[in-house]
Amino acid sequence: MYIIVDDMSDTVNDIDRRIAARVKHEREGRGLSLAQLAESSGVSKAMISRIERSEVSATAALLGRLSGAFGLTVSDLLSADEGGNAKLRRRAEQQHWKDPATGFTRTALSPAAARRLQLVQGELPPRARIAYPAASYGFFTQQIWVMAGQLVFHEGATRHVLEAGDCLELSEPRDCKFENASAKTPCRYLVALSL
Repeated sequence: MYIIVDDMSDTVNDIDRRIAARVKHEREGRGLSLAQLAESSGVSKAMISRIERSEVSATAALLGRLSGAFGLTVSDLLSADEGGNAKLRRRAEQQHWKDPATGFTRTALSPAAARRLQLVQGELPPRARIAYPAASYGFFTQQIWVMAGQLVFHEGATRHVLEAGDCLELSEPRDCKFENASAKTPCRYLVALSL
């Protein structure tokens, strides 16, 4: 289980180690060299190497690029190889992750057995933004439902301003950006991914 990152270095190191092991496992399992993964993801060889050695904390944007190159969701990349057929995930068991660059928090809500539909809650702090490449969205359908605050969602050249209660289904894969333009209020939203 992941816990939200705070100032405790042991927590950060544990999460970084788990992400490092998963990235390395996925890369090696596909028979990819660092250079090949760098080319397909747009993340430098040096950065991938540093992530795999737990020398840096991967940001949401980097995880988006790597997950797209692997053909995985970010949730898949962040999760441990849980296996099992658990159809219930209690609140205390939900996986939390915090982006070290933006303060964005991501909670994987779905049970371990959920394969075709994944629910993820995001909270974007005031003035935060995260960009993901089109490759991150090429293999699933996604809807975003804003629970609180306002989300400015850039889908390619199209800009959507979503208020609490609004729901948007993404169209064909394009570079996307999640943005909270508010100076004071966090934005909380739910993402439904259908594989």
